[in-house]
Amino acid sequence: MEHVIEMLNITKEFPGIKAVDDVSLHLRKQEIHALLGENGAGKSTLMSVLFGLYKPEEGKILVHGKEVNISNPNIANELGIGMVHQHFKLIDDFTVVENIILGYEPMNGVIVDRNAAAKKVKELSEQYQLNVDPQAKIENISVGMQQRVEILKMLYRDNDILIFDEPTAVLTPQEIDELMKIMKKLIDEGKSIILITHKLKEIKMVADRCTVLRRGKCIGTVDVHDTDENTMASMMVGRDVSFVVEKEKANPSDVVLKVENVTIEHEKKYNVVNNVSFQVRKGEIYGLAGIEGNGQTDLIYGITGLKKLKSGKIILDNQDITDISIKKRYEVGLAHVPEDRHKHGLVLDFTIEENTVLHNYDKKPFQHSGIIAHDEITKYSDALIKEFDVRCSFGSKTVVRQMSGGNQQKVIIAREISLSPDLLIVVQPTRGLDVGAIEYIHKRIIEERDKGKAILLVSLELDEIMNLSDKIAVMYQGEIMGEVDPEKTNENELGLMMAGYSQNKEDN
Repeated sequence: MEHVIEMLNITKEFPGIKAVDDVSLHLRKQEIHALLGENGAGKSTLMSVLFGLYKPEEGKILVHGKEVNISNPNIANELGIGMVHQHFKLIDDFTVVENIILGYEPMNGVIVDRNAAAKKVKELSEQYQLNVDPQAKIENISVGMQQRVEILKMLYRDNDILIFDEPTAVLTPQEIDELMKIMKKLIDEGKSIILITHKLKEIKMVADRCTVLRRGKCIGTVDVHDTDENTMASMMVGRDVSFVVEKEKANPSDVVLKVENVTIEHEKKYNVVNNVSFQVRKGEIYGLAGIEGNGQTDLIYGITGLKKLKSGKIILDNQDITDISIKKRYEVGLAHVPEDRHKHGLVLDFTIEENTVLHNYDKKPFQHSGIIAHDEITKYSDALIKEFDVRCSFGSKTVVRQMSGGNQQKVIIAREISLSPDLLIVVQPTRGLDVGAIEYIHKRIIEERDKGKAILLVSLELDEIMNLSDKIAVMYQGEIMGEVDPEKTNENELGLMMAGYSQNKEDN
């Protein structure tokens, strides 16, 4: 069997940590090879070595049987290696074509031949059924479409070895299905793929083989067809993992959150949330389901103060918080794990300890008479890092930008849960997390419910919504289609509601 890539005994060190420790990986021609591991296991670091972003301390790389020195991404591209990064490398103000040809501009004399570029991009888009508009601006297209642009960037450069780093972390279930089809088509066309992922279901759907990393070391490579999800999960985290969320029946009591006739307007003057009302009680997880883009994000922005309401009221603990500041909402008893961890969750150039006290740095014990108590902040941050198993090179002093997406997510969840809020809003709480971390976060959310907290959960993962929620509402085109009991519904009914079928239609 021909190997297109051989990474032999690769070691990559950072100060104080061996991120990759004597790891070997072999990619066969026209194979989808999954790279599986916990957050911080070394997957992205290993692939960054292959793509020329890092230079390894030890080991060698062979491409088509020939030893190579990949000192930067340009050399990787010349060798036919392309990479779609977890956080896309696109310029919002540029069009699709401008992003794709950046650094590879076709010239007609001294002028960039935009027509030739657009023609090639259109042909590639049609050939691989990517359906991308070459002239659309990046800022005006969905996240799923942006990912297709990244794929087109690789194809435009004639890459035949493709690395996908957590490609489904920000996609809807429908977009994930489309991406899997695209990957299979790429393989049929002669490409070879390395897929970095936490999601065992996706590995079973598309991968041929799977190499598992744990804390920088290679645990083994298995044939996916012959290996079940439980075995791969155990290899990844070093113990048995439960895929079932264990919880007692909820005992909801007083209403904590009242959303009354809320309407929110889009910048383009149409209603993106239309007359929505619901309640969340103490000791209850209220799940909000729906396909991305149906108003859930804007509704949460309205509740948390990130967006103004056009009309309606938000009542928290019998207090009208409709027009108060975000900071005041936190003081009343709200906490929020946001959908976009970079935009609304973290200050990326701050350390972990600075990020853990963003909401309460001005309160005791973190300040005395206006002077910041740095020792107290470090002690608090160290405890959260230990409790939530945040993997970081320099402890509390680690700059958040340098961490994996999953560990960044753990920092946010640790900070928000530690506030002990009356209302905890969690949006996509396990996006980018491995199965071990998902199991832990789910358990913590259930614990908060059992302490009498009100939880508002928004997730695109139907499994997560059905396993965690005590009550489920489905949003479609800015309206709530109905509320259902998770024990009396199924994915089919939820799917119909997500497509716009109202529970009450037969009554109208």
